[in-house]
Amino acid sequence: LVNTSETTNMAHFIDTETHKIFDNVLVDTRPRVAEYTPDGSQVWVSSEIGGTVTIIDAVTRKPLGKIKFEIQGITPDSIQPVGVRLTKDGQLAFVALGPSNRVAVVDAKTFKVEKYILVGQRVWQLALTPDDKLLFTTNGTSNDVTVIDVGKKRAVKSIPVGRYPWGVVAAPF
Repeated sequence: LVNTSETTNMAHFIDTETHKIFDNVLVDTRPRVAEYTPDGSQVWVSSEIGGTVTIIDAVTRKPLGKIKFEIQGITPDSIQPVGVRLTKDGQLAFVALGPSNRVAVVDAKTFKVEKYILVGQRVWQLALTPDDKLLFTTNGTSNDVTVIDVGKKRAVKSIPVGRYPWGVVAAPF
């Protein structure tokens, strides 16, 4: 079990049998989401204010790398990583970048950003369909959900929803 703590800037590794923390890993400012890779070998931790994602080895609990996002024309303080999702094959990661209005497409093996996809305003959370064909984003201030075609790596539709959408989940089918 991994928990993030925004005031300590740490990812806490917790033993689910003893219910005790057995390790702490320092990450960047205001960690938000922790996501295991499909094979369980890594934990990806987003840091909203730090503007990064730290990739941690799940066994040694040592950082393997850090992704710093840079988008031409967007100030660093507007690049705020929160939601992280990885495809089942472990090849791609998607990172919601908050007020930058972008989702980063990351090669999950090299930790290199492949591209940025423009979505709605203030993108926070992400959900993949079980077949990894579509990615959905919640866009908090444009009050919509963007549909991304994963294969084409581009936005294909925007769905108006209620005010300030935050969470999203795709049902198994």
